[in-house]
Amino acid sequence: MAALISITHLTKSFPGVKALNGCQFELAPGEVHALMGENGAGKSTLMKVLAGVYTKDAGEIHLDGKAVEIPTPRAAQALGIGIIHQELNLMNHLSAAQNIFIGREPMGRFGLFVDQQKMVVDTQAIFDRLHLQLDPRVEVGELTVAKQQMVEIAKALSFDSRVLIMDEPTAALNNAEIEDLFRIIRQLKSQGVGIVYISHKMDELKVISDRVTVMRDGETIGTVPTATTSMDTIIAMMVGRALEVHQPVAYAHTDDSDTVMLEVKGLNRGRSIKNVSFNVRKGEILGFAGLMGAGRTEVARAIFGADARDAGEIRIKGQAVNIQTPSDAVKFGIGYLSEDRKRYGLATGMDVQSNILLANLKNFVSLGFWLKRGDIETVAQKYVTQLGIKTPSIFQRAGLLSGGNQQKIVIAKWLLRDCEVLFFDEPTRGIDVGAKSEIYKLLHALAEQGRAIVMISSELPEVLRMSHRIVVMCEGRITGELSAAEATQEKIMQLATQREVLTH
Repeated sequence: MAALISITHLTKSFPGVKALNGCQFELAPGEVHALMGENGAGKSTLMKVLAGVYTKDAGEIHLDGKAVEIPTPRAAQALGIGIIHQELNLMNHLSAAQNIFIGREPMGRFGLFVDQQKMVVDTQAIFDRLHLQLDPRVEVGELTVAKQQMVEIAKALSFDSRVLIMDEPTAALNNAEIEDLFRIIRQLKSQGVGIVYISHKMDELKVISDRVTVMRDGETIGTVPTATTSMDTIIAMMVGRALEVHQPVAYAHTDDSDTVMLEVKGLNRGRSIKNVSFNVRKGEILGFAGLMGAGRTEVARAIFGADARDAGEIRIKGQAVNIQTPSDAVKFGIGYLSEDRKRYGLATGMDVQSNILLANLKNFVSLGFWLKRGDIETVAQKYVTQLGIKTPSIFQRAGLLSGGNQQKIVIAKWLLRDCEVLFFDEPTRGIDVGAKSEIYKLLHALAEQGRAIVMISSELPEVLRMSHRIVVMCEGRITGELSAAEATQEKIMQLATQREVLTH
């Protein structure tokens, strides 16, 4: 069968970085072709060239056997190429319908005004196709990350694309939402749409993809059939070595002091947090599990002072503390790594060095205003080396690095601040297997140093692998607590779906 898309010898450079070097890629009609590689391998860059976000430096792109130029995203859309970005690309102050049809709004009689009603009806039709319970008129900024991701998917589907690029589309989705997405993918596949699927979730790729192309350091390593290729082989292609990622490591909670570092009692906030109480001890990793909308992130934000709480007591090492703002939380030794790193964790326009120093700048100032530049550079370089942050230098703009490397910068910021209690909200979201393994080791190293860690994760294997204890939430309430020894996926899911019984 003739290729729908054929990419040959593609090259793309940015200042200080050769992102793509002679890449090859091919997509057939009605195929789900997975694109894999560690963060920084060039996957997203290659797809952004195909989607017209970046222009290529050299190489050729063929669509239906004809050479095409794709200078802009609009040109890509005109060719039937749609993309769902890994980082959300929506306007928070507009409604879901306005986001989906922005720039191509249906016009009313005489073409003078936007036909708002038709736009809502058309959006509802797409949502119905996705089985998505969502009001087209809702402001996108009010939605959870999961719902925003579904709006992105709906927007891409609204173009009737022949080629659909999905960059980490399930990163913020729960199992039911993933099943919905896979149903849509199979439907599109049966209609001859070619789908490029970028994901780090191995189990997903086995279920949904036909072929896998692996990239490393900006080059194409090879293409293999999914059905007959082991995941270990694909991982070895990705990292250039065999990597132990499937073996869960049983880490015991070894701290003998049993010091309770953080204790929360009776935390309440509107309908999102209902009487939440828990504690986390020195040297312990406490997992927070639950489905999207369970209230886990809301709990972390309320404790960190990012959102006001209606009631609740917070104690650090037994002492009651008054946390009204994030700066209060940091003062009391609490650090928070948000699930949305670009929005809350990173200044993408600033360089790597500045981001690492952000939460700790006052310790690098002399005489009240002189920056100790030598010390700053030494410390920043230390953390870049220690965490394996892939960057041309500490002066590189953080926004130009891959998602995994950006996450490591945020971790470095809180390590430098020496926080004793750390909240990790979806710490490996959008991160490849190699970087995931490094972050797991890092979290356990932090626990062994005596830090108390609260880890919120939607990936059950991750929660089971990492946690000494697991707290499960459903609809704003804690529905149960499990020790590492007794926890299973089935028990967690049972608690995660234990809704409150309504009595009238």
